[in-house]
Amino acid sequence: MAMAMAAAAGECSSYTSEVTERRGIPAASFVQDVQSYLNQSGLDVNSALAFLQERLQQYRVVEMKLLAQQRDLQAKIPDIEKCLDIVSTLQAKKESGEALVADFELSEGIYSRARIEDTESVCLWLGANVMLQYSCEEATALLQTNLENAKASLEVLVADLQFLRDQVTITQVTTARVYNWDVHQRRLRQATTPKET
Repeated sequence: MAMAMAAAAGECSSYTSEVTERRGIPAASFVQDVQSYLNQSGLDVNSALAFLQERLQQYRVVEMKLLAQQRDLQAKIPDIEKCLDIVSTLQAKKESGEALVADFELSEGIYSRARIEDTESVCLWLGANVMLQYSCEEATALLQTNLENAKASLEVLVADLQFLRDQVTITQVTTARVYNWDVHQRRLRQATTPKET
């Protein structure tokens, strides 16, 4: 049965879908003719419905992962922009020759005031317990690159989510078409079967 499902996915997508996948997300195929779909895939109605439901669940799992990545990137971009702003403020204060007075958090609700004079370098927290010291110019270049990469990744992620939502919709419509076709076929069989009185 699993081989029949895999064959059904491959055969059906080849005749009704232009895009076969996007970044590992398989494209759903819209079924025009349910009878030929079932014949070509070698599945009965219940197996086809089970296959479509399984595919829908796979799409939902991928959607949850992509949404989590999107949330992470949406939180990361403002942090990078804030770091860029801080580095540019440090550079501006250095060029003007005045000291920067800043309040920073030591612990929750506990702040300390610092006076920063003539800054030659900054330390950037890279994550995974790694902090590196950069010159202000290097830090600006690194942060700018990270910001551009994060924005580009977010754009790709949004496109992936849109593609995925389209596949979910196509799969739901196909499921409804197969189910409705089955109901119609049962009614036709009941109508042609002579009633016993």
